[in-house]
Amino acid sequence: MATMRQFFDLSTPAKRFRIVAWLEALSWLALLIAMFFKWVLGHEEAVAIPGAVHGGVFILFILISLVTAVSLRWNVKITALALISSIPPFGSVIFEWWAARNGHLAELSVDAESTGAGLAA
Repeated sequence: MATMRQFFDLSTPAKRFRIVAWLEALSWLALLIAMFFKWVLGHEEAVAIPGAVHGGVFILFILISLVTAVSLRWNVKITALALISSIPPFGSVIFEWWAARNGHLAELSVDAESTGAGLAA
């Protein structure tokens, strides 16, 4: 249960970025499922709610990426990768994993965890 509490901790920019990245990916999944129902099964209305939710979460991801970029002092390249990652399905999660492994997500980064700094948050 402590792991779930840690995952949903929104106390830092990196932790907020992680949650929104996962929400963006989940909203993509919901939209892809809805698109199957629309295009394969013929339910035209299937994409209305998932499409609106994904649109809102997409905008939130863009905003949180920019806020995180400023807070964590990302350079233009890292910021651009974060923004571009919102376009392909599940790209936000792939970017989040990459950023954590390469030291771009502060206390969530692998280096921070191996030195014990990730445990303080």
